[in-house]
Amino acid sequence: MAVLSLLACCGGGQEATPTPTPPAAHGRIVFTSDREANVSPPAPEVYIMDADGSNQTNLTRSAGFDWQPLWSPDASKIAFISMRDGNEEIYVMAPDGSNPTNLTNNPASDSSPSWSPDGSRIAFVSDRDGNGEVYVMHTDGSNQANLTGNPAADSSPLWSPGGDRIAFVSERDGQADIYVMAPDGSNQTNLTGNTAVDYQFSWSPDGARIAFVSDRDGDGEVYVMDADGSNQTNLTNNWMWDWDPSWSPDGSRIAFVSLVDGKSDIFVMDADGSNQTNLTADAYNNDSPLWSPCGAKIAFVSWRGYKEIYVIDPDGSNLTNISSNPSWDWQPSWSP
Repeated sequence: MAVLSLLACCGGGQEATPTPTPPAAHGRIVFTSDREANVSPPAPEVYIMDADGSNQTNLTRSAGFDWQPLWSPDASKIAFISMRDGNEEIYVMAPDGSNPTNLTNNPASDSSPSWSPDGSRIAFVSDRDGNGEVYVMHTDGSNQANLTGNPAADSSPLWSPGGDRIAFVSERDGQADIYVMAPDGSNQTNLTGNTAVDYQFSWSPDGARIAFVSDRDGDGEVYVMDADGSNQTNLTNNWMWDWDPSWSPDGSRIAFVSLVDGKSDIFVMDADGSNQTNLTADAYNNDSPLWSPCGAKIAFVSWRGYKEIYVIDPDGSNLTNISSNPSWDWQPSWSP
């Protein structure tokens, strides 16, 4: 996204004014949709749209499955998963859909790409060694290296904001735990280290903390810990299932999903767990919250007949369906 879009959203680096910002000023969103029946049954494709829902465009247009789009840190490329070669591969393309390039090009399954903050490398998961392992490669696909090298399943790599660590989930201790390691695979450390299942984590913007989900209290709860695994604290602490934590860009709040009366809703709370507020107290299932780069909007997926992508203000106002199509639309990713 150009600097002008960032200035429009964040006020040019100065303190933001309370004047509402038009949705289109919040950049662009790539997402997955199955609206075009290029194969039977319809296959998912990667789309792009302005953040107000305008200019929806199919970027991939292939006969295979294309999904899980993710912007590069400088918004010059989009990584995605494709099965156009018969198995899951990691591709990149320009934001207009041009120059789609297979980076992994391997008969194994390659998925879950995560860009390094400087945009020079991509961590990903591959089962080419017989089980899920975390790999890293340059963004042209060169120098692919297995970082975890363990017979257990390793998944969900995510770079720290500073680029000096990669967090991931591993089952090497008998259940899912959250680990961190250096970008070369050294110093692999179990952060959660208990007999519960710990997963679905998210780095705080400053890299000092990690929000995650654990069932150690008998149901899924959102926890937070310091980046070294210390000070693990239950933030949601209720009898309902809570998951999908997503930090606001300033690190002051966390959006998450909670199961309320048999359906899922989008909640927001302060980073210490206080002021938990239901933003979508309606009759529908809602999930996958994701803050806009400036924190003025939260995108999420709502099941209102079809899966649709909505945006909402963090106070619960201005709920808007931006994908608005009689098909399934999901996996939104904001441009940086």
